[in-house]
Amino acid sequence: MMTTRVRLDKFDVARTFQRGCPWIVESVWYFLKVVFFLSAWPWPSSIKRALLRAFGARIGRGVVIRPRVNITMPWRLEIGDHSWIGEEVYLLSLDKISIGSHCCVSQRAFLCTGNHDFRDESFSFQGKPIVIGAGVWVGASVFVGPGVEIAQEAVVTAGSVVLKSLPNGMVCSGNPAEPRSPRWKDKPGSGDKLSPDNNA
Repeated sequence: MMTTRVRLDKFDVARTFQRGCPWIVESVWYFLKVVFFLSAWPWPSSIKRALLRAFGARIGRGVVIRPRVNITMPWRLEIGDHSWIGEEVYLLSLDKISIGSHCCVSQRAFLCTGNHDFRDESFSFQGKPIVIGAGVWVGASVFVGPGVEIAQEAVVTAGSVVLKSLPNGMVCSGNPAEPRSPRWKDKPGSGDKLSPDNNA
């Protein structure tokens, strides 16, 4: 058998990670998540907002949460007013995820705050927060990694991989995602909308 320096048998999540609530609370959340969030049934967003708030999330007015959304730890989630969370979005909130107001996180986007130290033989856990600024559009099937900040009114096009922070008001794409062009035709904040044929 091939030998390796990696020792997953020595992994100890408690050494570098705190769950943030008693196990019974997390167990109840998991049950409710299966029924109301992971289900394909279109439960009203008002019910989902109330449940998230009950478990410590900070959820603004008019937030829309589509079916099959996976939220790991709601007590580490903040979503501003009138933001949309699309179907099958995965919010791996092992660390804090902050989503601003009037954001759109499209279908199957994955916001991942958890990582591992691959230079540590025991593969220790590492977590870093994700910040999504106001007015951002995260396109379908986008991956956003730990420690990333996507600044206000940026657009990340479909299928991109975001491994470093992105500037405000820019359309960004690729693997790794890079700024490509200004979102607005004249200047940021002008109210000039993104062309509907954009591929986000």
